[in-house]
Amino acid sequence: MGEPEAKGTVTVMRHLVPVLALSAIIAATAPGQAGETLVVSTWGGSFRDLIDEAIATKFKAETGADVQYVTGGTIDRLNKAKLAKDTPETDVTFTTAHVGWLYVNDGLYQTLDLDKIPNARNLVEQAKVSPYHLGTWGYVYTIGYREDLVPKGMTFGSWADLWDPRLNNSLAAPDFDPSHIIAVSAILSGGDPATWEKGQAKLEALKPNFRAFYTNDANSQQLIATGETPVQVVLTMNAYYMKGQDVPITVVIPKEGGVLGIDTVAINKGSKKADLAYKFINIALDPEVQAKIAALKKGSPTVTNAKVDPETAKLPGVFTTPEQWTTQAINIDPKLRAEKTALWRKWFAENIMAR
Repeated sequence: MGEPEAKGTVTVMRHLVPVLALSAIIAATAPGQAGETLVVSTWGGSFRDLIDEAIATKFKAETGADVQYVTGGTIDRLNKAKLAKDTPETDVTFTTAHVGWLYVNDGLYQTLDLDKIPNARNLVEQAKVSPYHLGTWGYVYTIGYREDLVPKGMTFGSWADLWDPRLNNSLAAPDFDPSHIIAVSAILSGGDPATWEKGQAKLEALKPNFRAFYTNDANSQQLIATGETPVQVVLTMNAYYMKGQDVPITVVIPKEGGVLGIDTVAINKGSKKADLAYKFINIALDPEVQAKIAALKKGSPTVTNAKVDPETAKLPGVFTTPEQWTTQAINIDPKLRAEKTALWRKWFAENIMAR
């Protein structure tokens, strides 16, 4: 996705104006921070494009500053940030809410001054993740399935339906983050994410229905498009991308709710561009920008005053009211999730993925 470069408008007869004078005129007509560059750490691909089109375009127009990106995987970027702790290579970081807590625990984020982020006053409660990082869009991991490939008449009103023996060797889930199905198994067993051990036996009983564990969005798309895994624990934003590519996937929110995910933004401790970073974050939470994020990626706005297109708003897993955020989502505390992530991944790999 391309983005127009916004600059002040200057009409000058170039052969009559010395170069230095022309530079002075351009600097005078652009906002005060023209010529500066804000460096943003984010995922690559469509998420980098989303940030560039929805947020950076408006940021460039309002400040005259440029935006550069350092992209990579979630944990790879965290590890790089740890190595560069004293001299951070980026000013702003996008990551998931729970991985953001790992940045916080390593002293990589600075405390946010919310007076410099006026749009933050409209945040839903779930997006007020910590004093260091704020939610920029939400999504859920939920059940997506190929109605044409599952047993005739099968529906998924509850997460418990994934245990149906008719789904033997049919299910896929992410291998990089098992927290969704671990939380669900605990809840179905009378526990919660904090008492996740209560769901271990339940989750082990699901093993016959697993066929694959996908490694990324592209792998998820391939598995369901080919029909190899007609049922998935799927990211809603990815599912709606697949629907746009004519993959006949049906997305449902079980009665227990989808497992909530929030992507967040923060300012790296040690950034020399904090003023620019605050403007960038405030623009990210602008209601028009939030509506654009919903339109482009089918993510839930994290501010209550965004006006989302009705066709997007009615999609399962796109939340546009505080009530939906509460009643249709399983919210695993991000701090707990950060503490348990390594343990959960290890247990899942050894007890569920191992054949």
